[in-house]
Amino acid sequence: MTRILFVGQKPETVDFSDPSLPPGFDAEKINAGIAVAVAQIHERGWDGDTCMITPDDAGRAMLETQLNSARYDCVVIGGGLRIPPKSLALFEMVVNAVHKAAPNATIAFNSRPEDTADAAARTLRPAD
Repeated sequence: MTRILFVGQKPETVDFSDPSLPPGFDAEKINAGIAVAVAQIHERGWDGDTCMITPDDAGRAMLETQLNSARYDCVVIGGGLRIPPKSLALFEMVVNAVHKAAPNATIAFNSRPEDTADAAARTLRPAD
């Protein structure tokens, strides 16, 4: 069965005053989007895990533990990790951790939590 990992920043740790984030974004909206993403992943018949990390060494450790807990076919990295310019170092850490721990997984990028399943589908090969 196809297994997806959705990686994002823990919504409660996001700096919503950052002008590069969409207006009106808050932790509640992000958590609701994550729930939609999880449901859509399961609707496609895939196994899915989420890993919402903190922007620090504890977040890196959490991600590495999650990546080593299963074999993932695709890792979707959330827009909140790559869109805000001040998140560049965190984004690089995530990409490098995925590359190292899950070298056979495709890497996909969503633009918001709700399009996570679509992002994964773009990179996965159709079943034979």
